[in-house]
Amino acid sequence: MKRIIKRWQNYKNSASGTALVEAALLIPVMLTLLMGAVDIGTGIVLSQRTVSASQTGADLMARNVEVGDSEIENIIDGAELVFEPYAAGAAFGIDIVSVQFNASGNANVVCRETRNMSPNDEAIESVDGLGTAGEGMVIVTVQYQYEPYFASIFIPDFTFREVAFTRGRRSAVVNCV
Repeated sequence: MKRIIKRWQNYKNSASGTALVEAALLIPVMLTLLMGAVDIGTGIVLSQRTVSASQTGADLMARNVEVGDSEIENIIDGAELVFEPYAAGAAFGIDIVSVQFNASGNANVVCRETRNMSPNDEAIESVDGLGTAGEGMVIVTVQYQYEPYFASIFIPDFTFREVAFTRGRRSAVVNCV
């Protein structure tokens, strides 16, 4: 035990002892910054992918005159694939709505498919008055729940949400079969 104490005293008086203390103080700070940068970078990427997924889903829906269950599944799969290589799973939610405007310009839901999230009725209300009788619109809302890898101890999950609006390409209204 004396030898360990003597060695420690010699070590702490040398320059390498000072370097050890400085490293012991700086390494946790540097690792925290590195892990925070990874979490922020991943969050930015997932935020952009949420935007892309909503636009992809809206574009795929707008290409159809009418959609059935298999087409809607393909649209959802296509929007979900935007998040690759990140796992989407339960973190991914989508709300696909096709609306048609009535004579007073209010939007009426023609068809809707919602998965892993609550329906976005605010988006439907926001398009009231934007079309004339018989016209339609496709509204796709994508939501992604991001749980930071390292900072989840300190901060809660982020919910990224994006809404895409588009008109049908081949018909005024996209109908469900």
